[in-house]
Amino acid sequence: MQKNALKILTLMLCIGVGSVYAQNTPTVKREFKFGKIAPSEFEAKPFGVDSAASAIKLFDVGNCYFEVNPAGSFIYVYERHMRYKILNKNSYDLANFSVELYRSNGSAKEDLSYMDAATYNMVDGKMVTSKLSKDAKFTEAFDKNNIIKKFALPNVKEGSIIEFKYKIKSDFIFTLRGWGFQSSVPTLWTEYNVHIPEYLTYKHNTSGYHDIQHPVHTSENATYVTGLISNASYDKYCAENVPALKDEPFVTTMDDYRPKIEFELRASHFPNSMYEDYNGSWPKIIAGLAERDDFGGYLNKNSLAKASLPEILKGEKDTLAMIKLITNYVKSKIKWNGRYDDFTSESNPKTIFEKKTGNSADINLALLTFLKEAKIKAYPVLISTRKNGQHPGYPVISAFNNVVGATEIGGQLYFLDATDKDLPVGMLDAENLSHQGYYVDLKTFAGGWLSTEPQANNEKIFAYNLVLNKENKLSGKINQYSRGYSALNLRSRYRGTNNEADFIKNFKKDKTGLEIKNYTISNLDSLDELLTEAMDVEIEDNVEEAGNLVYFTPLLFERTKENLFKHEERKFPVDFAYPFKETYRISLAFPEEYEIDKLPKGGIFKLPEDKGTFSISYVAEGKALMVKSVISINKSMYSPNEYFDLKELFKAIVEKQAEQVVFKKKA
Repeated sequence: MQKNALKILTLMLCIGVGSVYAQNTPTVKREFKFGKIAPSEFEAKPFGVDSAASAIKLFDVGNCYFEVNPAGSFIYVYERHMRYKILNKNSYDLANFSVELYRSNGSAKEDLSYMDAATYNMVDGKMVTSKLSKDAKFTEAFDKNNIIKKFALPNVKEGSIIEFKYKIKSDFIFTLRGWGFQSSVPTLWTEYNVHIPEYLTYKHNTSGYHDIQHPVHTSENATYVTGLISNASYDKYCAENVPALKDEPFVTTMDDYRPKIEFELRASHFPNSMYEDYNGSWPKIIAGLAERDDFGGYLNKNSLAKASLPEILKGEKDTLAMIKLITNYVKSKIKWNGRYDDFTSESNPKTIFEKKTGNSADINLALLTFLKEAKIKAYPVLISTRKNGQHPGYPVISAFNNVVGATEIGGQLYFLDATDKDLPVGMLDAENLSHQGYYVDLKTFAGGWLSTEPQANNEKIFAYNLVLNKENKLSGKINQYSRGYSALNLRSRYRGTNNEADFIKNFKKDKTGLEIKNYTISNLDSLDELLTEAMDVEIEDNVEEAGNLVYFTPLLFERTKENLFKHEERKFPVDFAYPFKETYRISLAFPEEYEIDKLPKGGIFKLPEDKGTFSISYVAEGKALMVKSVISINKSMYSPNEYFDLKELFKAIVEKQAEQVVFKKKA
């Protein structure tokens, strides 16, 4: 959604009111008219690797150009026209379409100025059209700045063709709507036509794993009603026969791998005016941040921090201890509203403390004002969250959507984020682990990329101490230990339930036969300590008997049951967000009447260069069995070239953890 552009820029043209955009379009062109359906489109079939697709996107065509509004300012117009062939019911949801629109706190806005849609079916050899009815149009207020227009087409069946066409007019010209060239269904043709006046210079970023063609890059005339004729650039970007983009596990967002193009305003140069650079370099971007009321201005409001610090610190002089005290104070006073943002919603931290709630920028920049007042050097760090997608790396401010803090103590970097009460100082929420963030110094306008790769251990340890009786029931104790993100996730789940009884109920949900008594959790509020769970358990229905043989799967509820890496190859990285280690230890005492008939063979499986390991071992002594399984994923991201080895490692994990110990009953 277009969230910040108005605050950054309003461009005025003193060339008259209203405009008509004349386009000298080159001959590299395909015609698509609403409602004009060729008979061959009803015969369209999926192709290549998508032969089992549930729909085909016949075309998706976009057009972006500029007009001048009655106030004399540029706005941009975004037009989109798309058509699908529905092959089976799995794609009926394509008939439900939505358009997101943004409105600033001022008068600037986006308007849906035109919308049409229809369903087409062949009935007795004739095409029957079902238009979009008024009753099938809905408006949903997402929040005070964002609304969603929803549309539902009627009479969608297997074999239907559906079509949408709409137009948006937007005041937010700093960031133009981009274009994605790949979707969840195969696409026969997609194109984006972009017309930009000579007064404006945009940076564009292309990304993804499918080639985008750029057959047209030329100039044309733009004619306004005043009679002024100016030059404009015209670019066509297109792709043909694009396969479906299929969801994969362990990614930041699939949009990182979808071929797309995005635009951000770099500079303007109007008649009789100086060339103005908005973000041609990082220092230029940082200088702009320093001037903004919702960033630099907010950081300079220190009256609340000055009044509050003596009571918070109470004479503490150790830097790390001071940071923890201040961070805990901010956490206790402001509740995160769940929204990531790199700009504050208010111009003064005091207002946020009075509201007792705010977005991530409200909270983390407030934290930095307190640290600044305490004479602790800390910097804002701009982040693009995992769901927002990876930043392209060059100076583009609109690709960020969050801000945290960073400081250095004794040569060690500590990230600072006060949005989550359970985040220890130095640790970022997993959503912020997009591998890098850009720190900014608002005094010197310097900055640079910082690695956000976690330094802390992330480990889950399962320790089962069980007794198997002659009725094949298990009883004993389970202890679980969590560090790093395992601990963060556990704290979140625990606090997210109404009470401990509900937490235990959820814990048992997918664990057949498990009964729990005397559950305890230790160090819940001691964020730097090992989070420990202990419980007494009884377990039924997890041991099988056939004749005089008894079958037992030692890893019980903790085994990896499915290899999520199913494809033969992968074009983009496997991104776990952070390294992790899972250790499972079981000590089992079994009856005197039982003896081990078959013990699985242990083993060690390693990725090249020790980038990951899996080991499992079995030791039997008398009437006791000890099993240990360890999975170590030693880095957060693996390249496509490493995919096959990673897939084979998890194949071994699934197979070996499923192996059973076989006991034989004595005659």
